[in-house]
Amino acid sequence: MTNSLEVALIQSALVWENPEENRIAFSKKIDTLSSDVDVIILPETFTTGFTMNPQQINIEEGKRTLDWMLEWAKKKDAALMGSMVFHENGNFYNRLHFVYPNGTYEKYDKRHTFTLAGEHKVFKAGTEKLIVTYKGFKICPLICYDLRFPVWSRNTEAYDVLIFMANWPKPRISAWNTLLKARAIENLAYCIGVNRIGFDENGLEYPGNSGAYDCLGKQLVFLEKEENVTLKISKEHVLKTREKLKFLDDQDSFTFEL
Repeated sequence: MTNSLEVALIQSALVWENPEENRIAFSKKIDTLSSDVDVIILPETFTTGFTMNPQQINIEEGKRTLDWMLEWAKKKDAALMGSMVFHENGNFYNRLHFVYPNGTYEKYDKRHTFTLAGEHKVFKAGTEKLIVTYKGFKICPLICYDLRFPVWSRNTEAYDVLIFMANWPKPRISAWNTLLKARAIENLAYCIGVNRIGFDENGLEYPGNSGAYDCLGKQLVFLEKEENVTLKISKEHVLKTREKLKFLDDQDSFTFEL
């Protein structure tokens, strides 16, 4: 177990529905990262943008992107995470992969598909929450619209870090910033959000605003342009905060029905 984790946030524009071009672009960005980085976070649907036309993308592209992630995780000796359009058993998923440098990986399918854009009509929703243990840290990775649903992200597993990856547009960016901070405070955990920037083929603008907050809601980093930022998070900060403020012990019990 380590007391700290070096996390890289990659905020980038995306090439619409072009996995190969996006993999090339992210390869260049990842290659510039320090060898000290432990975890690399990419945006939601980082190889296509937030498309509602997954059938127009070769169904093998999800597996190709997963193979690409495995290669880079091994090369950088760091965990790599991001979501993509993934086809499996006749269904399309907005699937997040957490890839370990040893060649293994875990997956999470977006629970809350974005009904405003019709995502629920073309992507099958996930049913299982994922908690990853990596270098002594318990990490809960979620995707975009999940941010609006505090019950799903509620810290009943004593995780240390809550991570959201997104394609969150400019008209609702104040909600993104507010909810990231709120999720950190209410769960007494680091909360990190990685958004994209630029415009998509639907004319939507994405302003970035990727950021990280500590257990008390203090903003640690904030991104507004195309850039990579790394920050160090502390296990000791989590433990000391929870020892002093035992708020999680007082949370309401509940059951969850899908």
